[in-house]
Amino acid sequence: MRCMVVVKANKESEAGVMPSQKLLSEMGKFNEELVKAGVLLAGEGLQPSSKGKRVKFSGANRTVIDGPFTETKELIAGFWLWQVRSMDEAIEWLKRAPFDGGTEIEIRQVFEAEEFGAELTPGLREQEERLRKQSSGKK
Repeated sequence: MRCMVVVKANKESEAGVMPSQKLLSEMGKFNEELVKAGVLLAGEGLQPSSKGKRVKFSGANRTVIDGPFTETKELIAGFWLWQVRSMDEAIEWLKRAPFDGGTEIEIRQVFEAEEFGAELTPGLREQEERLRKQSSGKK
């Protein structure tokens, strides 16, 4: 199963405070373990919401809202995309991450094509597979 591991934002990440060299080093070691185990598919840190935008959809209208966004608990500071056998395995990996007090992480399972049932017609399934192949070849 694939899962997205979401690192929640906090006051420091929203203020643009960069991680310490120690944390970057520890995170690099942890990411190396994930890669060696075949777990890590992707992972990135995100700029603060002050550099972001939101687009609100209301019928045919699109409204662009500039950051920063006030509800820190609803923001993310980074993410990983992992390939694991189960949610329990994801939890065990996450327990080894080099975070300290106050950090909150959310793990969410990614939908797989077969979970969409009959709504994902053969034509839509082919399109999905084609787009995945095309996008994975671009860097």
